[in-house]
Amino acid sequence: MIRSMTAYASAETTGPAGTLSCELRTVNHRYLELSPRLPDDLRAFESQLRERVAAKLSRGKLDLTVRRTGDARGELLQINNALLTRLSELNLDMIARFPGMQVQFTELLRFPGVMQQAEVDPEAQQAALFDVLDRALDALTATREREGEKLGGILRDKLDAIERVVADVRGWMPEIRAALRTRLETRLADLKQPVEPGRLEQELVLQITRTDVDEELDRLSTHIGETRRVLGLKEPVGRRLDFLMQEFNREANTLGSKSVDARSTNAAVELKVLIEQMREQVQNIE
Repeated sequence: MIRSMTAYASAETTGPAGTLSCELRTVNHRYLELSPRLPDDLRAFESQLRERVAAKLSRGKLDLTVRRTGDARGELLQINNALLTRLSELNLDMIARFPGMQVQFTELLRFPGVMQQAEVDPEAQQAALFDVLDRALDALTATREREGEKLGGILRDKLDAIERVVADVRGWMPEIRAALRTRLETRLADLKQPVEPGRLEQELVLQITRTDVDEELDRLSTHIGETRRVLGLKEPVGRRLDFLMQEFNREANTLGSKSVDARSTNAAVELKVLIEQMREQVQNIE
């Protein structure tokens, strides 16, 4: 399946620890590289979070940010009545000893342990984190697939163009070989010396062998078919396509080096332009 590696998605959920928002940004990368930024109390779940991401994404540099807003834990504050009662008793005792001393109620509340925050269930925290993460990942995957569909269309158009160039070169080859024979006959005639019997045919066979591009054209046609097949697979195909681009480029270079005609030379250049355009798009495919 064609998926782009460049995408953005976000999701939000409200749970016992407040509202969690998750933002995902991805760009192309050779492997999967995850950079998570989590609230301190959620860092314990980073390992499971990485596994969850790796189960849905195979390549790309992913920036993952989780934020908490409207922390509901503030509503769950409790007073340690036993400690507050003991502090009050001590306060009265101190006042009896030192009549001029005054202790404000707020000062008692600031004493360590008087105000207690109810603990949030770790399982509930984990469930909230994974819920918002999964929804963000689903949105990210959908975006990647939409972008990938566009990339697939571009690549198929380029393949059609390459196929037309290959067909043109095949059609020119008989004429190119005939022109090669004519040039060779003219050169041998200009020598003004007797030519050994069969010399023309030997030279012609040698030149045609050196300039024969049928094998390169056949391989280009094979690569076109294989690329179309890969584009239809239901799995990440970026690495396969990248390898195929290298093979395309190798055949285009050989075609250019063997060229003895302006048309085939221009065709080799056109092929290299099309292949480079494909390669640029392939770099962004998962």
